[in-house]
Amino acid sequence: MAGNVESQQEKNLNERYKLMMKQVGASVFFGVISILIVMVNKTVLTTYHFPSFQVVGLGQIVAIIFVAQTAKMAGLVTFPDLSKDQVVKVFPLPIFYILNLIFGLGSTQKLSIPMFTVLRRFTLIFVSLGQIYLLNKRESFGVNVTLVLMILGAFVAALDDLAFDVIGYTYVIINDVASAANNLYIKKKTSGDMGSYEILFYNALLVLVPAVIIAALTGELQKAYDYDQWTNPLFLINFCLSAVMGFVLMYSQILCTQLTSALTMVVVGCIKNIVVTYVGMFVGGDYVYSLANFIGINISVVASLVYSVIKYRESVSNRSKPATSEENTSTAPRK
Repeated sequence: MAGNVESQQEKNLNERYKLMMKQVGASVFFGVISILIVMVNKTVLTTYHFPSFQVVGLGQIVAIIFVAQTAKMAGLVTFPDLSKDQVVKVFPLPIFYILNLIFGLGSTQKLSIPMFTVLRRFTLIFVSLGQIYLLNKRESFGVNVTLVLMILGAFVAALDDLAFDVIGYTYVIINDVASAANNLYIKKKTSGDMGSYEILFYNALLVLVPAVIIAALTGELQKAYDYDQWTNPLFLINFCLSAVMGFVLMYSQILCTQLTSALTMVVVGCIKNIVVTYVGMFVGGDYVYSLANFIGINISVVASLVYSVIKYRESVSNRSKPATSEENTSTAPRK
């Protein structure tokens, strides 16, 4: 009898150990991919001076379609087959997706990684404003304070940005608006019967032809064709990594969400932001140090960390409170 109890305890310990290893693996996987996607894109566009961020975007679009369909055939992911209903359901997300992708890559090429990261946090502000009008949801006082500090940090950093590029700043603001719109509409879509892989696949599929036409008409395909590093193995490795990272990032995020807690996601996100910001100062070779700029970046980083902590505590608090029918009617996002 005692032997059976010990055997069961050992079995439970083994199962808990296996689950813990899966959780650690998923967290590390998500964190590493989140960091690598920024670094690899920057390496391709700045270190190797690849001339067309549009073609990099096209590579990512093609890779998402190929990898998603292959993963579906292998049974790793599931989403519905192409149909007219699916096309209608996914709109207007493809518009936001292509703007987010292209201008995100464009701003990655034009800006240093620290400034890109700081200015990308304006997405949170646009999301907060959009939630008021689209989802009838307002942020707490604490969250609003951190958003103001992020804006302050960004302005302090921008005022003494010795590598200031007006085109890069314009690109990243468009990227922020498109990303916020994309996030808000994804919340509405995924609250219904559309999954993340389905949205990712159909976004890429529906923008492929328009993206190719635009790249051809603007001469971007010719620029890429004339590029002289296509025979460089290191460049090819980075270009291919850049292409597949979009889908891999989505897969790692969903995997981490399924296996770990909200706190783990917050911790991984905070570590990622810190690593990308500070390691990014040495990647690409286009960050120019100044004291005011560095202080502004640090204000934004600290504000983003506090924002993550507050949002996590709010999510825990909301889960612990039983929702009344009146609260659900007045505050819940519309399906």
